Amino acid sequence: MEKQLMTFHVNGETQEVAASPTHTLLEVLREELDLTGVKHGCELGQCGACTVLVDGSPMLSCLMLAIEAQECEITTVEGLAQGNTLHPLQQAFAERGAAQCGYCTPGFLLSGAALLAENTHPTRDEIQVALAGNLCRCTGYTKIIEAVELAAERMRSVSEAH
Repeated sequence: MEKQLMTFHVNGETQEVAASPTHTLLEVLREELDLTGVKHGCELGQCGACTVLVDGSPMLSCLMLAIEAQECEITTVEGLAQGNTLHPLQQAFAERGAAQCGYCTPGFLLSGAALLAENTHPTRDEIQVALAGNLCRCTGYTKIIEAVELAAERMRSVSEAH
């Protein structure tokens, strides 16, 4: 199939890409834009490794055609930090040892960040629901949940100080 020029807003930058209209957002992000933090997992929408934020909501990029994401605000794990400052959730993941092999980590970070953008007082149950679409084969999830709790606590402290 013939390639088509598409415009994306990824991690705060506008990008134009010539890609097949049948390519998934996962394929375009990894192969055309070299954003390899987005992981190929099951490619069936069951593992969450390919999670990105589309207009602030977690989406499985393996199930979304790239053409559908045009003109949307897309955030990958590469865009979560602000310059050299890690997102509070990235910092908490590092401190709590929430990443083991790291393959699933970008999906967990983006799903968690979407939750914390809406709710800095999540219950443990709300955290588990928000992360339910992300699978990890290395951990027992405890440290991941603790990292989200720690980031939420820090984000509340910052917002209360202002």
